[in-house]
Amino acid sequence: MNNPVFSQKERNVIILLIVLALGGILLYATRGIFGAFLGTLVMYTLFRTLNIFFIEKWRWPRPLSAVVIIIVSIFIIVLPFVGIGSMLVRKAIELQENPTWIKQVINAINQFAGDKLGKPDLLQEQLESSAAYFGKLLTAVLGGAANIFLEITVMYFILYFLFVNYRGFESGILYYLPFDEEQAVSFGSELKNITYSNIVGQTIIAIVQGGCLAIGFWIFGVSDALFWGVICAILSFIPLLGPPLIFVPAALILLSQGQTWQGLGLIIWGFGLVINIDNVLRFMINKKIGNIHPLITVIGVIIGLPLFGLIGLVYGPLLLAYFLIAVKIYKANKRLSLQKEQLGEKKV
Repeated sequence: MNNPVFSQKERNVIILLIVLALGGILLYATRGIFGAFLGTLVMYTLFRTLNIFFIEKWRWPRPLSAVVIIIVSIFIIVLPFVGIGSMLVRKAIELQENPTWIKQVINAINQFAGDKLGKPDLLQEQLESSAAYFGKLLTAVLGGAANIFLEITVMYFILYFLFVNYRGFESGILYYLPFDEEQAVSFGSELKNITYSNIVGQTIIAIVQGGCLAIGFWIFGVSDALFWGVICAILSFIPLLGPPLIFVPAALILLSQGQTWQGLGLIIWGFGLVINIDNVLRFMINKKIGNIHPLITVIGVIIGLPLFGLIGLVYGPLLLAYFLIAVKIYKANKRLSLQKEQLGEKKV
């Protein structure tokens, strides 16, 4: 019998290289639906407890539990996003067909800036300086929206099988994760808390802030109060910075039109109530569920929008938070290894 060309160690290395190469090809091939995989992880984390309750407490068949949860999630998560998207599209078409309104707003603000601040081209300068960035950002957002149907389909397809075989899925994750059991439990707990804080907590903040701003717009006579409240709710995923992007220009428009008290009232309403709602609710949510630093959220949004489109407002901060959790677990694992080595050296 001929001797093998490669030793056992060399064969293991070659097999590992083949696995890495095939894994790289698969990652590259699925790069367009990476958001679906992240969405699956998020949805599984959100509805895992409900799935286990249906199966183990109510004794539902696993396929039935999975289908019910998917239908519920479509009604409470997907359909609202579809409604918001259709509202944005209708408004964009309306503004495109009637650009006179935009020109009037720009001229009114420039007139106010010229009279009060001595900078008659203030808004024009800001628009020119930011047009290139927001143009690229808008292209990325619209590109993500075009791919959203495929990602949702893939996400629910994977999610169904994860819910049906949740025990096998979680056992496999624990087996392949490079953590011991205690670290794996800690990782899972932090993953759950961060997901709940960013999805559930931030959604509550967004709804309350958007509602309050819509009420303020209605009180101070700004048109399309409901629409701008929805826009504020979307931008509320950017802590502290999001809502002022809506109510500050609206207040400037009111001031430029001679509605001084309404403009000042809207500014006081925005900074006094809408912004502080974020601070109060975020403190309560961080205390009850989990803590995501506002800086992580802002950087995550900057990362997420070009990668995932509009849904990057949610996915970006989550992805960054998951990365920081993994780094934290790695540091704890490394510290534990060093302690074991030091104990071994002392015994020797």
